[in-house]
Amino acid sequence: MIPEIGDLTALARQAGEILRGGFRGQHDVSHKGDDIDLVTEMDGRTEAYLLREIRRRFPDHQVVAEESGVHGASGAYSWFIDPLDGTVNYAHGIPIYSVSIAFADRGRVRLAAVYDPSRDECFTAQRGCGAFVNGQPLRVTDLAELSAALLVTGFPYDMWTNPVNNLDHFERFSVRTQGVRRLGSAALDLCYVAAGRFDGFWELRLKAWDIAAGALIAEEAGAKVTSMEGGADYLRPVASILAANPALHGRMLEILSENP
Repeated sequence: MIPEIGDLTALARQAGEILRGGFRGQHDVSHKGDDIDLVTEMDGRTEAYLLREIRRRFPDHQVVAEESGVHGASGAYSWFIDPLDGTVNYAHGIPIYSVSIAFADRGRVRLAAVYDPSRDECFTAQRGCGAFVNGQPLRVTDLAELSAALLVTGFPYDMWTNPVNNLDHFERFSVRTQGVRRLGSAALDLCYVAAGRFDGFWELRLKAWDIAAGALIAEEAGAKVTSMEGGADYLRPVASILAANPALHGRMLEILSENP
């Protein structure tokens, strides 16, 4: 038995209701190894709901979850879930966060849902069938001039100690584009590229649960999605990603390859 896109949509929306119910409340905040990688009790509560429902309905499927790791043996079918993408925003009462769910068949993502509870926007995609937000089709921009582009990025949690921290790329793009934003949710960054709100997105040292759903949504909206080196392996264990409209992707790739 395999899921349908409606299954992912329902799961994402219900998980989002859990998060919305706890938003702006007092949270039990802890740190995952360093001072800027936060986790709250809502991460765990939302993930527990998703795990319970997926394991109940699809017991033979493997689930890879951000907080609790891998559940079930490897096989043809797997799920990648991020119960709260944007935990730092959520913990500070900033309404930019999401639930991200992806379903893969033999390692290839087939279904995706990203839900933004604050705006009640549910981004979905099924491979080969296009991308949508609340049922309305999505399409990337066709902007070809980098100087007019609005980009988005994020920074790794170890940026205090790791010199490969994206600040060099941020500086280069900031002086060659209309602007660069940092929202704090990679899943939403990718969905906003799909929706034409941003022209491109890049980030390094991500995990599969961060980007599996958003990447498919961006691809199905017409974006070119690769690693920051231009390869197709953006879902490897420690990933980098570049997603942009096809007219800008090559130019962004050139800038990302410039020497420090």
